[in-house]
Amino acid sequence: MSTATAETEITKEAKKRRTFAIISHPDAGKTTLTEKLLLYGGALHEAGSIRARKATRHAASDWMSIEQERGISVTSSVLRFEQNGIKYNLLDTPGHKDFSEDTLRTLVAADSGLMVIDVAKGVEEQTEKLFEVCKLREVPVITFVNKCDRPGMDPLEVLSNIENKLGIEAVPASWPMGYGRKFQGIYDAIAKKVHIYQKTEHGAKKAVTDVLSVEEAIDSSTLSDTEKEAFREEVMLIDGMYEGMDRDEYASGKVTPVFFGSALHNFGLDVFLNYFHQLAPHPQQYKTPDGIARDLNDGFSGFIFKMQANMNPDHRDCAAFIRVASGKFERGQQVTIASTGKKIKMSTPHTLMGDDRQLMEEAYPGDIVSIFNPGSFRIGTTIYEKNEVDFDVIPLFTPEHFQKVATKDPFKRKQLREGLKQLSEEGVVHVFEVPNGVGNELLLGTVGVLQFEVVEHRMLTEYGVELIKTPVTYHCARWLPNERNDIIKKLEASYSTHVTKDMEENPIVLFDSMYALNQGEEKVGKENLFKFKQG
Repeated sequence: MSTATAETEITKEAKKRRTFAIISHPDAGKTTLTEKLLLYGGALHEAGSIRARKATRHAASDWMSIEQERGISVTSSVLRFEQNGIKYNLLDTPGHKDFSEDTLRTLVAADSGLMVIDVAKGVEEQTEKLFEVCKLREVPVITFVNKCDRPGMDPLEVLSNIENKLGIEAVPASWPMGYGRKFQGIYDAIAKKVHIYQKTEHGAKKAVTDVLSVEEAIDSSTLSDTEKEAFREEVMLIDGMYEGMDRDEYASGKVTPVFFGSALHNFGLDVFLNYFHQLAPHPQQYKTPDGIARDLNDGFSGFIFKMQANMNPDHRDCAAFIRVASGKFERGQQVTIASTGKKIKMSTPHTLMGDDRQLMEEAYPGDIVSIFNPGSFRIGTTIYEKNEVDFDVIPLFTPEHFQKVATKDPFKRKQLREGLKQLSEEGVVHVFEVPNGVGNELLLGTVGVLQFEVVEHRMLTEYGVELIKTPVTYHCARWLPNERNDIIKKLEASYSTHVTKDMEENPIVLFDSMYALNQGEEKVGKENLFKFKQG
């Protein structure tokens, strides 16, 4: 195959892909929306929403036993579906309030974010945290305002809420006809038509829809005369706003188009999906630390953004999730690990739907490949076939919760360290030496509290180590520059401030209070205390 043909093939295939992550706070309806996207994308014939779990059916994206017991998403799954020739890679992130760094890292593998907001609650804490990562990477964010069939804020309030909380402009792309119980349709602000819906059995099948002009929809609606007039005025108010949206501002994450609907009843999903493939960008180029963009045609390359151990309970395995950054990936391909120069053969690549694996023969930029970890992969590892490259795309996120751990059995100290080292390499938890500790304890740091339970569960079931946990009360932490001993010394001499290192020798400082943090910022400069630290 000539290079020109290969280039054309890769670019063409990349343009068919949309790789996105769903970001939301717990209970905004993210898992339900995920199921419905799969339903509308033809990957499921019937949506198994959270409600159906009572009948022991679980959402397709949740597979770990702890998830099925609690009805929450703990790990990030990768779901693939295809609609109208567009191949979607949906990176499903945990929706529980005690989410993890895994959630934040997943956003690094996405080209856009789909933000799901509860119409009654607006932008909540976890959504803000996730949005911060999208902002860091300047990726576009599309918003879906969910649960419009329930009482909540009126649409204008929702737009103000998004703008005030996130500091971005919110542009309506669709609009609800009627609020709460009166909600019966969606105005498509782009096509200038109203979609009137009929409810189906718990939204398990696609909604039955009539597409009407604004006046026809108003005449057929059950709204009162006052409500009809208000809807007419709102339609006039938002008219032309979407067309006037600044596309460059949208592409860099400063403007978000907003769609309204109800994922449970499938209202508004057809309008949303009509435009989602146009709004969500196809795979973008990733850059090296010195700012050079890797051309999509420039030979296969990718990076590991997630590791997941024991996805198959019958085998002690560890899957590495690779985002294809450039070129064409083929099964059996020999690749080089950028950090070590070691060559490995990619013999058993998989694509995943929850825990259902299928062998993957080829993949293109934007695709996610899951492969058995030969022991050489870490979070952030770059692999390439030719034309050497090393991405440094995954920052270290700052842990917010800490706990000291030791083993109940003093003879299992070696297993304690080995097990925690494995979990830290997987990115489940940060492991530090205890500042001024005695050596038989380690300090764990996580972004979410639930991760401590996951660590405890996995240490016991996989390594036979029962943990003794001791709470610690650090107020916050910041990563430090690696080669700056002068900064470390200044902080070590500070009051209520503790410096330690993780297992990769990355220095971090722990503060006992807000006052200690302020003092630290004065002593060494805020710019040397990182919330997000590149490699």
